[in-house]
Amino acid sequence: MGCFECCIKCLGGVPYASLVATILCFSGVALFCGCGHVALTGTVSILEQHFSTTASDHALLSEVIQLMQYVIYGIASFFFLYGIILLAEGFYTTSAVKELHGEFKTTACGRCISGMFVFLTYVLGVAWLGVFGFSAVPVFMFYNIWSTCEVIKSFQTNMTVPGDQICVDIRQYGIIPWNAVPGKACGPILENICNTNEFYMSYHLFIVACAGAGATVIALIHFLMILSSNWAYLKDASKMQAYQDIKAKEEQELQDIQSRSKEQLNSYT
Repeated sequence: MGCFECCIKCLGGVPYASLVATILCFSGVALFCGCGHVALTGTVSILEQHFSTTASDHALLSEVIQLMQYVIYGIASFFFLYGIILLAEGFYTTSAVKELHGEFKTTACGRCISGMFVFLTYVLGVAWLGVFGFSAVPVFMFYNIWSTCEVIKSFQTNMTVPGDQICVDIRQYGIIPWNAVPGKACGPILENICNTNEFYMSYHLFIVACAGAGATVIALIHFLMILSSNWAYLKDASKMQAYQDIKAKEEQELQDIQSRSKEQLNSYT
């Protein structure tokens, strides 16, 4: 076999579906974890500088955000390992591996592990749907603040309504208590907040983090389809293996009967 034919055969053993799902999963988790971590830091900075000047008012929120950042570290580490495991499982169960390395034996333990991956991926997919919905909440909040700033600019241009009458009260979202000072921003102060680097970066990073969560959901759905197909393949392979074992046993018994018959016939003659 030449080098070209060998390369073509090796490329045929790559589970491209699992590879695409792994890349999409890594990209989505990286965007969600990286952008979400930086956006949460910027959110705390905005609250401390403009909406809650007393540290005790947002102490609980700061602790929750810090805990979420640690959870992000764990999510990134877990999905890096889990994606590699699913990619390895795809290499094992692809039909191209069977063509490269010949027949392989499927055990009950291997089928059980594949079924476990299907169940675990399903649970993770449902969990990430919740994460995707949760990540849309800060995008909605920042969008409301940004749209209010745009309204202030338009009113200032048309000179119809004073901009000081237009406010954003963060306390209504429940992230800081009602006794927080000042708790809200109005008019030019709110417009200046929207023009700060912290607000601009946090808003766009939350959007990217939400998109990363959506990409992770799509990747897990892709993985679920792949794993279900691989599990069905292993199940059919085990049935075929059992059939071949029975067939081989029957052929061996038939050969034994024929050999004994020939021996008896030779003894009579």
